Amino acid sequence: MRIEKCYFCSSPCYPGHGIMFVRNDSKVFRFCRSKCHRNFNKKRNPRKVAWTKAYRKTRGKEMAVDSTFEFEKRRNRPVKYNRELMGKTIAAMRRVSEIRERREVKFHANRMKDAAVLKKEQARVELEKHIEVLAPAAASREKVMRNVVEKARERARVRAGGQKKNQGEEMES
Repeated sequence: MRIEKCYFCSSPCYPGHGIMFVRNDSKVFRFCRSKCHRNFNKKRNPRKVAWTKAYRKTRGKEMAVDSTFEFEKRRNRPVKYNRELMGKTIAAMRRVSEIRERREVKFHANRMKDAAVLKKEQARVELEKHIEVLAPAAASREKVMRNVVEKARERARVRAGGQKKNQGEEMES
C-alpha cells in the first residue's frame, strides 16, 4: 500500500481517498481533500497558507533540515524481494522514526524556551506602556496585602494562644 503526500498541505493521502489531478504535461498532483484542491486551483502558495506543513517549515515552527528526511525519499528502482533485507529495512524504519521523534521533541523544547523569554519581554514592554493604569491598582493591592498579612498574623496569635492553654491544661491533669 503506497501512502502519497498531499501536494498542497503535505498530509498523508491514503489509497482511494482524495483527488488526483493530472495536468496536460502529465504532472500528477494528489490532494487529501477538496480544501487543498480548491486552494491549489486558486493558485495559492502553500508557504503562505497558515495551516500547511510548508508554512510551518518556512516559519521555523517545524524541523526543515534534518538527516532523517533523506530516508523518506522515493526510490524508483525496484528491488528484488529478500526476506532478510526486508526485515532489516523495517527495523531501520522503526529506528529512524524513533530518532526523528526525539529530535522533534528537542526542537520543540528549544522553540518553547525561546518563546518563554520572548513572552516575558513582551509582558515587560506592555507593563511599561500602560503603567499609569496599573499604578493605582498596585497601591490598593499593597493595602490589601498588608491587611491580609495582619489578619493572618492575628489568626496565628489566637491559635498559638489557644494551643498553649490546651497544653497547660493537659500538663495539670
